[in-house]
Amino acid sequence: MQLFKKKTTKLDNYSLKHGVGLITYDDPSSTITEQFNTIRTNIQFSSVDKKLKSILFTSSASSEGKSTISNNVGVSWAKQSEKVVLVDADLRRPTIHKTFNVSNRAGLSSYLLGNASFEDIIQPTMVHNLYVITSGPVPPNPSELLGSMRTQDLFTRLEDKFDLLILDAPPANSVTDSQILASKVDGVILVIPQGIAEKAGVAHAKQALETVHANILGAIMNRVTKQKSSGYYGGYYGGYYGGYYGTEGKDKK
Repeated sequence: MQLFKKKTTKLDNYSLKHGVGLITYDDPSSTITEQFNTIRTNIQFSSVDKKLKSILFTSSASSEGKSTISNNVGVSWAKQSEKVVLVDADLRRPTIHKTFNVSNRAGLSSYLLGNASFEDIIQPTMVHNLYVITSGPVPPNPSELLGSMRTQDLFTRLEDKFDLLILDAPPANSVTDSQILASKVDGVILVIPQGIAEKAGVAHAKQALETVHANILGAIMNRVTKQKSSGYYGGYYGGYYGGYYGTEGKDKK
């Protein structure tokens, strides 16, 4: 998968303060929205044995666009009359409450600590069929919470209630959270920004996920420049390379 983005420099902390851009909601007829729709379609057909019920998005390092992609894919999926729940599983650097302008008083950490009920943490959004579970207050032990049986029980309940569960997880090389969560979902998508992600870092993230037997569905290369990409849409095309290995060869360094 490949997603065009103009900027080639690392993101600052803007998304932590204001959330990420939802172009699939703000401009549904744009070329980039069509690229997200293409990504959604390719993910849907990436598993031939069974329908995907849960997907995790991660990256090798922070500020590489995983929240932008996971959130926009969630919007795209919900527009197909699928009931989707998007979970902010990054308990250290949450953004979903900012993106969707909802309260973060009670969220994932609240439920895992026993401070909120299942019904309390699920919030509707301005997008029909799309619901969110924010991160909740930052806990002192994120990894231990995410590895608990209560997390698995929550995912089971969400998969029963919704057509798709999407996890916006922390970077795989920063903390063990993504490894813990990757073992609990049907598939994992690795986000790789062209010219930003280091090849060794991407390889290490892939190895870390494979260590827990994660089902890596593929990778999304974002921030692809006009000079590095050609095709339809005036030179930019949201194409799918068939999996992680196909994308790795196109990554810069």
